[in-house]
Amino acid sequence: MVEPRVVAPVQESKENRLDGNELARTIVQIAADKKAEDIIMLDIRGLSIIADYFVICTGSNSKQIQAISDEVGIQLKRQAHELPNSLEGYNQSEWVLADYGDLLVHIFSPKAREYYGLERLWRTGKNVEIPHE
Repeated sequence: MVEPRVVAPVQESKENRLDGNELARTIVQIAADKKAEDIIMLDIRGLSIIADYFVICTGSNSKQIQAISDEVGIQLKRQAHELPNSLEGYNQSEWVLADYGDLLVHIFSPKAREYYGLERLWRTGKNVEIPHE
């Protein structure tokens, strides 16, 4: 039996990639288009080595959380040629975490967002104002 060959998608060169701020702003708009609630963007540069930005939002139920996650993945691949390094929590849909390197996307259920309180944990981060279209 012949093993299937896996071909990794081509990533844009670093010079052509969006920076973390632009990528985060794009994600905020995608999440807003999918009716995510309480969307915030935190600038945590200098506070952490894990990322420069967090985008945090809430979906009202597991289907919406998955829909937001799916749309972010589809649109970032289409618009910015970006794929997540990892995606966690999709099947449970209480807290989906998408790792885009310098940017982490957190999509919470209302209950999980209150429980984990990332805004409280990272309160020294700068809340970046983003106008929604």
